[in-house]
Amino acid sequence: MQDQENQELNQAANGEPVDAAQAQTPAGSPSVEEQLSATEAKLADMHDAFMRAKAEGENIRRRAQEDVSKAHKFAIESFAEAMVPVRDSLEMALKVDTPSVESLKEGVEMTLKQLTSAFEKNRLLEILPAQGDKLDPNKHQAVAVVPAEQEANTVVTVLQKGYMIADRLLRPAIVTAAQAK
Repeated sequence: MQDQENQELNQAANGEPVDAAQAQTPAGSPSVEEQLSATEAKLADMHDAFMRAKAEGENIRRRAQEDVSKAHKFAIESFAEAMVPVRDSLEMALKVDTPSVESLKEGVEMTLKQLTSAFEKNRLLEILPAQGDKLDPNKHQAVAVVPAEQEANTVVTVLQKGYMIADRLLRPAIVTAAQAK
């Protein structure tokens, strides 16, 4: 190290140019140009990795959008498949030339069973409160308050069933509620 410093001092004293990079880097260590080229190579690798990650992120986002679009488009496919036999049964009932009351009733009962099965299969649940059940504003819609011999704010009569899909209310049950005494 002292030899190198002495050599640089001699060069400077004699008016010879001194290489600044050579003056600051000890022997055996990479030069500034080598360090720069190594750093540029690392930068290029990182830039390439960044661009690949960015493209992958865009591909994931695009695929997710396509999946959501398909889910919206075909969301009722299962329900539609379950409803087709119900329609077929109704159409067959209308094709009968001379239906009897008994055959019509039997056909309607069979069709109702198919419809009920389709509802259950697709998690379409019936809301049918019993008389005396506590009025639940999340599932019931009271259209009238009537005097009754039961506790206030309880169901007196059900005017129309309600329905839920899984845990979401589709239509509230329409009921009359007991009036406070």
